[in-house]
Amino acid sequence: MRPNPIPPEPGQESVWNYPRPARLEDSNKSIRIIVNNIVLAETSKAKRVVETSHPPSYYIPSEDIKLEYLIETPKKTWCEWKGKCLYYDISIGDKYINNAAWRYFEPTPDFVTIQEYYAFYPSLMDACYVNDELVMSQPGDFYGGWITADIVGPFKGSPGTMGW
Repeated sequence: MRPNPIPPEPGQESVWNYPRPARLEDSNKSIRIIVNNIVLAETSKAKRVVETSHPPSYYIPSEDIKLEYLIETPKKTWCEWKGKCLYYDISIGDKYINNAAWRYFEPTPDFVTIQEYYAFYPSLMDACYVNDELVMSQPGDFYGGWITADIVGPFKGSPGTMGW
């Protein structure tokens, strides 16, 4: 059962107007991720993935991430639209976060440009920012969407929303 979309105000996007299958877009917004008082990633060259009912997931180019804090894990998944994915733990000082980031190491042709880009679960970071706005994380532990004031839902991820 599809919920009633929240009508967007001027300057907002509704996740119910996003496409399915997912689409990759360039973003020139300023993205910053902080873990254990360290700026782990900062870029204005991100890409974002938009998909019906999901807030965007931001992908950051490897050159704008402190990769020395990422540890590849054995976890691998597959997305029918984006391809084969690897996961990474983050270790900064006394803070260790399991499966906190991911990267498509064998992307599909439509997503090949994110092969050297990483995405992060905002719920596991100390703070994530889009244009200096503190991000709220998408509900649930499966998705990694970034909710900002310019995105309206309702959002998939909470209990009872898997069938949307």
